[in-house]
Amino acid sequence: MAKVKTLVITGHGTNCEHESAYAADQAGSSETDIAYFFDITAGRVRCDDYNFIIFPGGFLDGDDLGAAQAAALRWRHGTDANGVPLLDQLKAFKDKGGIMLGICNGFQLLVKLGLLPAQGGAYFERQASLSHNDSARYEDRWCWLKINPKSPCVFTRNLDTLYIPVRHGEGKVVFKDQETMDKVIADNLVALQYMHPETGEPTMEYPWNPNGSPLGIAALTDPSGRILGMMPHPEAYNHPTNHPGWTRGEKGELGTSLIKSGIDFLREQK
Repeated sequence: MAKVKTLVITGHGTNCEHESAYAADQAGSSETDIAYFFDITAGRVRCDDYNFIIFPGGFLDGDDLGAAQAAALRWRHGTDANGVPLLDQLKAFKDKGGIMLGICNGFQLLVKLGLLPAQGGAYFERQASLSHNDSARYEDRWCWLKINPKSPCVFTRNLDTLYIPVRHGEGKVVFKDQETMDKVIADNLVALQYMHPETGEPTMEYPWNPNGSPLGIAALTDPSGRILGMMPHPEAYNHPTNHPGWTRGEKGELGTSLIKSGIDFLREQK
């Protein structure tokens, strides 16, 4: 059984690192560390010393600089204390079989880096972005999500639906062209979709779809299924009392179930 070492990367305004680390611990992480981005550039922390990386959400760079574009540029052009490109650490992490979860701003970062959707195996090639919500407002609400059972995503295995919160102003997935979008859909790289609770089907209807993302896309995975980016916050539903209807006896699948699925995948590896 593999030991799961989780790295939660924070800094530059990110404010969901502690609840993300807590959710990882609750989901079975053997060891969980929170590190600032500059811990990595200074050489105090290396990404490839871990097998699970979480890029949490929470107002990265003020949440107003092109949806994590500034952070993507830091990763793309930054180096560690020895002058080695930071991207080399991410490449080494990916090549050795690690898993990544990007939540909200973290999803935006993975998309801007080209780690998602990486259709056709074209990693670090930008194929999509995230744009302003159709409502032109910051949306803070709980949403129903439908899991794509055909997706290769290791985080969504054995799950059917989730009810977890979203809180973002730029969450609408856009692709560089229609051909890319068609291929992403055909390859089942859409892992989660916003769902209408009455029909149980993906929806474009507001407020069930809080941002107008086409086909209700709420999350994307890569061809390996080991990288997941999502706008909703699974770490924010880490205990039954987090549910907005818990005093009425309402409950559902915890958001940490998604994180646990990824951790279980790592534990199954030799």
